[in-house]
Amino acid sequence: MRKAVTVVFAILLFLVIGRFYSGVYDDDEFNEKYFFIKNSPTWKWYFYSPRGMSDQTLQEMSEIERNEQLMYEKYIPNSVWSFPLPM
Repeated sequence: MRKAVTVVFAILLFLVIGRFYSGVYDDDEFNEKYFFIKNSPTWKWYFYSPRGMSDQTLQEMSEIERNEQLMYEKYIPNSVWSFPLPM
């Protein structure tokens, strides 16, 4: 019984840590999805760039778009490793 609880706890711990350090993002140029390893932990899983390839500045964006763009700029260029997801 004790071993089963330990195994379940280890699996749950692995899943939570995996959630903190991995994610999916939409490439702003080619519209492809990528799985990536984050450089620092965050619960956020899905990242996208509201700016895309436009010349829009942060001041021209709404508060929600601005926060999303800042998160994208923080995590995507600094990702440890990424690979495209099959469509």
